[in-house]
Amino acid sequence: MTRSIPEPLRDDRAAVDKAISLLAAFGYESSTGIGVSELARRAQLSKSTAHRVLGVLQRNDIVERFGTNYRLGSRLHRLVQPVCTPENERMRDLMLPFLTELYEVTHQTVHLAVLHGTDVVYLAKLYGHRCVPTPSRIGGRLPAHATAVGKALLAYHPVAAGRALSAPLPSLTPRTVTDAAQLESELSTIRRRGVSFDDQEGQLGLACLAVPVFDAPGRAIAALSISGKAGHLDVGGLEARLRRICAEASRVSTLAHLRGVTRISPRESIVT
Repeated sequence: MTRSIPEPLRDDRAAVDKAISLLAAFGYESSTGIGVSELARRAQLSKSTAHRVLGVLQRNDIVERFGTNYRLGSRLHRLVQPVCTPENERMRDLMLPFLTELYEVTHQTVHLAVLHGTDVVYLAKLYGHRCVPTPSRIGGRLPAHATAVGKALLAYHPVAAGRALSAPLPSLTPRTVTDAAQLESELSTIRRRGVSFDDQEGQLGLACLAVPVFDAPGRAIAALSISGKAGHLDVGGLEARLRRICAEASRVSTLAHLRGVTRISPRESIVT
């Protein structure tokens, strides 16, 4: 009588390791997308193995196709996005009317973002039917030095700026500022002018301008931005509208901050 030999159990740990290696390989291209060949190289996998594992991750919404590339999917962002913190939810609720007004007066893609370490996290995004594709996504991150909103915030956060300037500055496009001295000079200009610009630094073909929102003098808590096609964005006209709306947003956020302090410590008084 022949005895059947049981099939060996599949080592799921190896599959998990490969999946984690692929996810870690996205880096800052997690929103903009990256090709399977480059992902395989970074994860030290064969192209066929990477393609197979990506197929499993795609079926589970952990990654998604973006043209011929892959990027992190909506399910993964829902699991890990820091946008869901109560503080960020309050910020989004407070700033959403101003973001809506900004879209109504510009009809360009507009963003609300906050600083998270040396990255920016996008809390809200509004755009029309003919918007220019952007790498930003709600809950997604991008390196602060490569975005207008990020530079607007780094300029008023010396600790975060110091960390960014002391580490290698990754390049998202050939126009991304990767020289620390150049970035430091640009942050100084932003503090002087109160507005920051991104000329195809986060994505080729895309231009952006941003202004910080304050809740106390010198304390930037968020930034609003306008994005559009490079070379077609009326920066001069849009800057005036952006400044006006951010000034009003700062006034409201300052009042909200003062009321919050009063609630925390009822014995404190606010002298007006």
